[in-house]
Amino acid sequence: MKKILFTFVAALLSLGSLSAQEKEMPPQGGTPKNFNLPEKEVITFDNGLELVMIPYGSIPKASIQFSIKTGNINESAEQVWICDLMADLMEEGSTTMSSQEVANAMAGMGGNLNIGVGVHTSSLSTSVLYEFAPDAIKLMADVLRNPAFPEAELDRLKSDMKRSLAVQLSRPRAQAQRDFLAAIYPDHPYGRVYPEDDMIDSYSVADIKAFYEAQFGAKRTTVYVAGNFDADAVKEAVEMALGDWREGAEANYPIAQVASSPQVKIIDRPGAPQSTIFYGLPVPDPSDPDYLALDVTNSILGGSFASRITSNIREDKGYTYSPTSIMASNYKTGLWYERADVTTEHTGASLDEIKKEITRLQEEPPSAEELEGIINYESGIFVLQNSSPNGIIGQLIFLDTHELDESFLTNKVANMHAVSPEQVSELTRKYIRPQDMFLIVVGDKEKIEDQIEQTLDVPIKQ
Repeated sequence: MKKILFTFVAALLSLGSLSAQEKEMPPQGGTPKNFNLPEKEVITFDNGLELVMIPYGSIPKASIQFSIKTGNINESAEQVWICDLMADLMEEGSTTMSSQEVANAMAGMGGNLNIGVGVHTSSLSTSVLYEFAPDAIKLMADVLRNPAFPEAELDRLKSDMKRSLAVQLSRPRAQAQRDFLAAIYPDHPYGRVYPEDDMIDSYSVADIKAFYEAQFGAKRTTVYVAGNFDADAVKEAVEMALGDWREGAEANYPIAQVASSPQVKIIDRPGAPQSTIFYGLPVPDPSDPDYLALDVTNSILGGSFASRITSNIREDKGYTYSPTSIMASNYKTGLWYERADVTTEHTGASLDEIKKEITRLQEEPPSAEELEGIINYESGIFVLQNSSPNGIIGQLIFLDTHELDESFLTNKVANMHAVSPEQVSELTRKYIRPQDMFLIVVGDKEKIEDQIEQTLDVPIKQ
């Protein structure tokens, strides 16, 4: 133990003898490599269903995902979370198998069935031992095509949903997000994040079945199988289980119109020791030519731990612990916003520092070294995230959702490294404009209202 301690101390002393420049410079990285999308086979069936098979890796498992192009985006103003409730009911089994029978069958294949709902897609997914991929597909297709929707379970699921809703809305971040998105997308599902209790109470099994019939079908469904599997057996299983499923309607994502003027609003939380800030505005979506370079710009500004805003209000000022900026990718519209929980007494100062960092990046391009460091980090994370069957499936779904060519993925690393310092400043000026930003703050209004008014010099919505 003493020898180990002596060695550790000696190492520390040797580090202390390095120059400041030597301490700050990390080792030279290797040549950046693009992400290589594995070879895949795509089959389109007569009813519009697609099968995408991606042989990948050596682990004897297959990842399977049924992705349906519908979700919360297809809910009306009176249907918020009805898709989620539908998924909860689907988990109760099919007309031929109970939920327990489904769970037991999946466990016997080395997996479990997950049913999920997102903004743009709904999914059934699993990962099973490779020899069971055809059996898993048949079981999943049964649940998808023949959901039991048991009325006896509806009240329990509604109660669970309302409890979850109450817990979420008790948190300042959820309250801020709700009002932030509602302000930017006032007449679109993107702006309707949470339902009311009485809305949940109103949903009947008939309503859920009607939503399912309107939004689910072969034309909106893609079956992804990645990993190790018997391709011929998978094709046969998909054709038998889903080849004669009804076509249904074409996918339809309503395009959002953003609000015409920004808002500033405080959600009062008397006595709160900190303020939760959502501060941002609409920006381009992934189909826009500026998107990728703007994503790099976001990483410099606030989207990574080494970002400028994080260094400023976390490391230098100590106003917050975990600030971050986010590029949200919606269909044909995007958002940039800074999110932070800051101490109440420094609410105005935090906003001022965020604005200063934006202005500084507008006026002064980052150094080549700073930009290279951010790009190396982001490109490395991108490749690592997509080095698994589920990661590859996720990227293919992203391409499909946003109607992108595969070159978006395969050229992403090279295109990131092509971003120049001057381009970063140009895009910050073009898109990250404090004068056009929406601001929602959850905090002690009595203590923060004057701070915000003095910092932004704009009226606050009452």
